[in-house]
Amino acid sequence: MAGVGGVAAAGLIGPGAANADAAEACSDVEVVFARGTAEPVGVGRVGQAFVDDLRGSLRGQSISVYAVNYPASYDFLQATPQGADDASAHVQATAANCPDTSIVLGGYSQGAAVVDLITADPNATFGFGRPMPPAVADHVAAVAVFGNPAGKIGRTLTAMSPLYGTKTIDLCNGADPVCSDGDDRPAHSLYVESGLTDRAADFVSGRLASDTLVNASGATG
Repeated sequence: MAGVGGVAAAGLIGPGAANADAAEACSDVEVVFARGTAEPVGVGRVGQAFVDDLRGSLRGQSISVYAVNYPASYDFLQATPQGADDASAHVQATAANCPDTSIVLGGYSQGAAVVDLITADPNATFGFGRPMPPAVADHVAAVAVFGNPAGKIGRTLTAMSPLYGTKTIDLCNGADPVCSDGDDRPAHSLYVESGLTDRAADFVSGRLASDTLVNASGATG
């Protein structure tokens, strides 16, 4: 994002961040998305719908996509932190190598928990938190999570994250038992059909437009 290009790479890459190849060409927007449990490798069904909806809202802007590389297995205590470490390393590398790229974080189900670990207050993640260096927040334009397990205990990411909360949309589909105290099990598989990926894309595109206006004002100010 414009206005933060002067942040030194050394200040962004925190402990445990992997060395990543610099992008051949930096995109205007990069979506970093973590799929749900047991979904095939990639961004998953919800992630793909979200990306497709976002592309429709951001015509004329280049959008790259990074699928968080992690097992997404039922061994949550092992898989989720692995996803958090991979996502964190990639986001930090993107912020360092492409400082003007607006990063969008996203995740569905277990993937939402992955995003929680890198953006929420560590005290709210029961010792599993992998918070990114604070400077990275300036590069993240928006966060969109779906079916977030933290909602089951009343902890939405909007409330758990001092740095990212105001730029986050945390969506639970009705009585989805993964993110609420309801028991509508099919609801957890219906985020696309319920229109929530489109709603998230609208929120994110609004955040990106707001950031563009702010940066343009600063550039001419």
